[in-house]
Amino acid sequence: MAGFLQEIVEGLGAGAIYASLALALVLIYQFTGIVNFAQGELAMFSAYIAWQFMAAGLPFWLALVLTLAVSFVGGMLIERVVIRPVEGAPELTVVIVTVGLFIFVNAAAGWIWSFLIKDFPNPFPGGAIEAGGLSLGYSTLGIMAVVGVVMGLLYLLFQHTKVGLGMRAVASNPSSARLVGIRVGWTLALGWGLAATVGAVSGILVAPLLFLEPNMMGGVLIYAFAAATLGGFDSPVGAVVGGLVVGVAETLAGAYVGFIGSDLKVGVPLVIILFILLLRPQGLFGRAAVERA
Repeated sequence: MAGFLQEIVEGLGAGAIYASLALALVLIYQFTGIVNFAQGELAMFSAYIAWQFMAAGLPFWLALVLTLAVSFVGGMLIERVVIRPVEGAPELTVVIVTVGLFIFVNAAAGWIWSFLIKDFPNPFPGGAIEAGGLSLGYSTLGIMAVVGVVMGLLYLLFQHTKVGLGMRAVASNPSSARLVGIRVGWTLALGWGLAATVGAVSGILVAPLLFLEPNMMGGVLIYAFAAATLGGFDSPVGAVVGGLVVGVAETLAGAYVGFIGSDLKVGVPLVIILFILLLRPQGLFGRAAVERA
C-alpha cells in the first residue's frame, strides 16, 4: 500500500508540471480560440533565458523574475506580430501559423544556444521528508507549491481586479466587450503575455528534472494537451485537475502495467485524449458548444 501511495505522490509532482503548461494552453484558447502548438517551445525558450541570466551570475530567483517579465513581453509581441495578422482567418491557417512558430522557436534556440545538452540548477534542496512510510521529495513539494501559487495569483487576477474582469469579458463575448469600451486587442495581447508567463514557469520547473536542450518540452506538451483535453480547454481549473490526473495515471501505468513500463508511458496521454474526444469532447469541466438552429 505504501508503494502505491508513493507512486501517487510522484504522479502528483509530475502532474503539477503538466498542469502549468496545460493552464497556459487553456488561457490562450479562452481568449482567442487558438490551440497554441508552440506553447511548449515558448516555455523551453524561457528556460534558456533563465539559464542565460544565471550564467551571467544572477541568483536563481532574480533570474526567474526577469525571465517571467521577458516572457510576458515576448508573449504580447507574438500576439501582435504573428497572431494578429491572421485573426479571423480559417482555423487551418491559424494552426499552420502556430506550428510554424513551433519550428521557428525551436530552431532559434538551437541557433543561439546550440543543441548541446546543458545542466539547469534545481532551486529546491535535495532530500525528502519521510512521513508514514512515504518519501516526499523537497523538489516535488516545491513544484506543487509553485503551481499552487500560480493558480492562486490567477484566481486573484481574474476575480478581484478590473483587468481580470475585462479579460473574462473578452473571453466570454469579444463583441459585447468592445461595445462597453474594453480594448479587446490590448486584452488579447495581455492574455498571450500571461499564458507565456505561466508557460515559462513550466519550462523552468521541467529544466532541472531533464537536461536543458531545445527538444525537452516535446513530451511534456503531449501530457499538457492530454490534461487540457481531459479538463476542458475552456476551464483553467479543469487544466489543473487534468494535469494531476494525467500525472498520476502515467505514473501508475508505468509502475503496475507490465507491458507499458517506463518506455511506453507516453502512450497514456494519447489514450486519454482519444477516449475523452470520443466520450466527452468538451472535457470533464468544459462547456459543450451550443449552436442556434
